[in-house]
Amino acid sequence: MSLTVLQGAVEQGFIYSLVALGLYLSYRTLDVADLTTDGSFTLGAACSAILTIGGHPVQGLLLALAAGALAGFVTALLQTRLGVQPILAGIVTMTGLYSVNLMVMGGRSNLNMLKEANVFTAAEGLLGPAGKLVLAGILALLVGAGLALFLRTQLGLSIRATGDNREMVAASSIDPAFTTTVGLCAANAMVALSGGLLVQYQKFSDISLGTGMVVIGLASLIIGEVVMGRRSVVRGVAAALVGAVIYRIIIATALVSTKVGAQNFKLVSAVIVAAAISWPAIREELRFYQLRREVERNG
Repeated sequence: MSLTVLQGAVEQGFIYSLVALGLYLSYRTLDVADLTTDGSFTLGAACSAILTIGGHPVQGLLLALAAGALAGFVTALLQTRLGVQPILAGIVTMTGLYSVNLMVMGGRSNLNMLKEANVFTAAEGLLGPAGKLVLAGILALLVGAGLALFLRTQLGLSIRATGDNREMVAASSIDPAFTTTVGLCAANAMVALSGGLLVQYQKFSDISLGTGMVVIGLASLIIGEVVMGRRSVVRGVAAALVGAVIYRIIIATALVSTKVGAQNFKLVSAVIVAAAISWPAIREELRFYQLRREVERNG
């Protein structure tokens, strides 16, 4: 694999790591299977693309953050106030966002941004060829550090406690509906920011951009947890960042080494995702097999 391909994989890994961070907050911390992710990723992409075309790329990223938080709020409202099951609430919001995303994009299914200036072209203008990598890395580290610090605040500790034991939290005069809402808003804001960054990085937006993003984010998170562990908040955040980069490098390596066509990209991704998600179970089976062999050998 060439240095250019490797750099591109790392750059995309940093961008997608925001999705893994969002899922770390919703799935690992709050213990909520939030399927809003696919829709909020595309929503952030659409908002960023429209404002970038209008000459305001930075404001596009800020709008992506706000729009993602709003999507998370709708899902939280369905869960906490209307009694909808978490998975169904995410599906409902994600389904509705498809039409919203089309409206944001002016009724078009894709937008071309090849001639538009954005935050990455500005970074390249300042730092040269390494500009994209530096900007993506700094943003990922800043968001990761911010999440780690937030989860150590009183509100962050309440969110963590809600994921551990909702009944105990309710008995401790903490409103679990409020902590769930804050957590889902923050998680989807990070996911939408990832979508906003991606469209500026690749210079086009598509209505199907967020398809499968939940699975990809979870695979990145699990890969990172295998490498970094998840016994603390810092390790969990680091796992999301490292796992996303490793995932993109694996994808790039698989595509380059096997020389598969673009039509097979989804198949390669699916195989890697399946391997990453099933690895914890495979590891336990291997440990049990080794333990049984040792018992048989010593017995």
